[in-house]
Amino acid sequence: MKTLTKLGAFALALVLVLGSAYAAGRVVGPPPTAAPAAPAAKPAAAEEEEGPGGLAVSHESMTLKVITDNVPAGTKQTFAFQILQHDGTPLVKYKPQHEKLMHLIVARRDLTNFRHVHPNLGSDGVWRVPLTFAAAGEYRVFADYMPLWGIHGETLGADVSVSGDYRPEALPAPSTTTSVDGYTVTLGGELTPGRDGKLTLSVARDGKPVTDLEPYLGAFGHLVALRDGDMAYLHVHPDGTPGDGQTAPGPDIVFHATAPTFGDYRLFLDFQHQGTVRTAAFTLRVNGPNPPPHGLTEEAFAAAKARNEEAARNGGVAPGGTTPGGTTGAGTEEGTHGHG
Repeated sequence: MKTLTKLGAFALALVLVLGSAYAAGRVVGPPPTAAPAAPAAKPAAAEEEEGPGGLAVSHESMTLKVITDNVPAGTKQTFAFQILQHDGTPLVKYKPQHEKLMHLIVARRDLTNFRHVHPNLGSDGVWRVPLTFAAAGEYRVFADYMPLWGIHGETLGADVSVSGDYRPEALPAPSTTTSVDGYTVTLGGELTPGRDGKLTLSVARDGKPVTDLEPYLGAFGHLVALRDGDMAYLHVHPDGTPGDGQTAPGPDIVFHATAPTFGDYRLFLDFQHQGTVRTAAFTLRVNGPNPPPHGLTEEAFAAAKARNEEAARNGGVAPGGTTPGGTTGAGTEEGTHGHG
């Protein structure tokens, strides 16, 4: 009887507790649903972490659409293109970079016939610029821009076929000196894969240093670097600005760049002197091992590589009886599959 009494009291207490909790829930209500968080702002260095630009026609919901489809060699015509948003409508609001809303870089796939022009944006969202493709062949056009709401620039690339008699040219050998229109430009410094490096380009004329370079696109020079093989577009940043009290107008122009991999790169320096913009071109060879995959330190990458090499020697089984992917080496056929 005492046992039944205790059970009855316990049941009553349980009902009271649950009822109170239910009532409290009715009064307080469920936790409010949080508003969807705004996308996290991408750090300014994100473009470097993602690798070189210009390899894709679309990135981060933006797409480069080339409108001009009939491009004969040696004929001046209006070249037109758009930047389309995720919903297919043209992007019409931009933020200036290096004093311009849009930089269009044009080069043939053998890294010749380089052009750097600045199109005009129409009310229809179409960019247009008079342009002559000097020789036939496959070209890559790069649209370098920043949306008005962006925090870093974007570079999209697309191929353009130019009709005519195509005669490819070999990539010039690496050199630290080049000449253009009576000017001699000397390249100093080197790049190491995956690390920020400093390049100094010195301009001379008739054997004398040029010390009165004129501002061009917010600096005393503008440098574009393209990787041989796939034309990856490197982001290059000038060191200092005209009028900052520290940056001299020549003869040295300093830039910072990061080469993603070893290999040959073609550099194109635009500089302005006595009212004329000239372009000096170099081939730069980058030596050294490539950096480890993003997110891994060199030590972690070396350790993972050693484990995989030992697994290969053991027939796909790493130390401890597991495959490189972490599954057991013995057992079912499914358990022996790696993750590639």
